[in-house]
Amino acid sequence: MRIVAESADPIRLSFLAALLNDAGIPSLQLDAHVSALHGGIGAFPRRLGVATDDHARALAVLRQAGQLEP
Repeated sequence: MRIVAESADPIRLSFLAALLNDAGIPSLQLDAHVSALHGGIGAFPRRLGVATDDHARALAVLRQAGQLEP
């Protein structure tokens, strides 16, 4: 598992996950429960992970969508 994005905004992570899903890349939101335990105050950002084999392609998809720095 490799991390492709990190954010305290669950809506942004859902958007990024949808972009990856449309490209055929499964993803997993990590740390969602930790964030919820702390009242969703944003102190603990959530991470979006993909399989190691999909990492480079996932980064390319997110970059092409303008969601990552070049």
